[in-house]
Amino acid sequence: MSRMKFRHYARELLNIALPIIMGNLGFILIGAGDVLIAGRHSTDTLAAISIATAITNCIQTFGIGLIASVSPLLSNYRGERKSAKKYFYPTIRFSMLLGVIIMFAVLAAIPLIDFLHFEEKLVPMIKEYMLITAFATFGGYLHAALKEFLQAFEIVLVPNLVTVFSVFLNIALNITFVFGLGPIHSMGAVGLAWASFIVRYFMGFFLLIYCFKIMKFHDYKDFDYYKNLMKIGLPISLAIIVEFIAFNSVAIIMGRVSGVYAAAQNLICTLTTISFMVPLAISNAIAVKVGFANGAGNVYELKRYAFVGLVMSVGFMMCSSVVFSTFPNFLVGLFTADQNLFKISVPILYILSIFQVFDGLQVALAGIFKGMKQTTIVLISNFTAYWLLFLPLGSYLAFKMNMNLKGFWYGLVIAAITLCIIMLSVLGKELKNLKSTVPLVAQNPESGAK
Repeated sequence: MSRMKFRHYARELLNIALPIIMGNLGFILIGAGDVLIAGRHSTDTLAAISIATAITNCIQTFGIGLIASVSPLLSNYRGERKSAKKYFYPTIRFSMLLGVIIMFAVLAAIPLIDFLHFEEKLVPMIKEYMLITAFATFGGYLHAALKEFLQAFEIVLVPNLVTVFSVFLNIALNITFVFGLGPIHSMGAVGLAWASFIVRYFMGFFLLIYCFKIMKFHDYKDFDYYKNLMKIGLPISLAIIVEFIAFNSVAIIMGRVSGVYAAAQNLICTLTTISFMVPLAISNAIAVKVGFANGAGNVYELKRYAFVGLVMSVGFMMCSSVVFSTFPNFLVGLFTADQNLFKISVPILYILSIFQVFDGLQVALAGIFKGMKQTTIVLISNFTAYWLLFLPLGSYLAFKMNMNLKGFWYGLVIAAITLCIIMLSVLGKELKNLKSTVPLVAQNPESGAK
């Protein structure tokens, strides 16, 4: 591929990815703000929310994974010259039904905290945080669904600006509720939960109003739409859950040894997730562009968007790995002054710098498969790498080899390499079997872009 052509496809992907990067970074910075304020309040507060979010994330991510099927499915519809705007209300109904199910799942998990043998002083904070978070599900899912809907039409700027604004709103609310201000007394970990509650509903309702402002909708019912969302989204959702449980189980398992390990895992995951938001945004852009090309039957464009997206994603994560390995003390110091956390976290950042590169590759590959509506392979490869390989290997290195948290991260590196090998092998075979049927339409008249 010539340099000029590469720039063309990179620019097309970045037109979608850059606002998403901004929004994704905003979203994770909301979580980073929680870690920052919790760490400044106390190590116990940080440990409690680390355990609570590890558990709730494992549950709530199931619904987020299903909602993530909205944009690739609607992008394929657009590529096939089908109407996509009519699925606005079905998308909202789908997300709210998921919200009800997930809310009760989080509530059902709260009584189990008593049997997981966490430090006794952390248990009340964990329970209260989870209770409030359960009822925040609806706001979070409404925001996720509408963001996916707009993304399918390549409308990405405003939704992600909202997320960026919410970073500052969340920090202001965190400071107010955690430390107290005026008549508002200090709430500690519970204050963090209330701040997140308000921010999630703000983002959801803002996007709802924005959608009504830029488009006109009529109610529409199509049960096949829900079936297609489940067909594409269920493997995506299960794959994300597999990965989330793998990551968050480390905080839960090591949190039973000591709360400081859970705090360290949360701190490290916050750092890696910040950098991960860039390739994740590129992956979303790949899914949209590959989905449109796949729906239009244009294999030429599909392959080029896939290749350029892979190069962009891996290239960024290579730069990110240099930063992690060069400035580990500075990065950890942004969140805590606790010397125990420094002692645990800094050595792991060197391991993390290797993991970064393969994490960028696997998420870009997942975007390609999403666009091709072949998400089952994403589930199978994630399950193989993270559950069949990482969890037993990480546990062995952590406890039998006395590496503790470092053992789990060595296991993550090996799992990520394995995951990439599986997905690359399958993708090569799938691309060889694709046949172009019709030329790609330059611009769908229903794009709705503004």
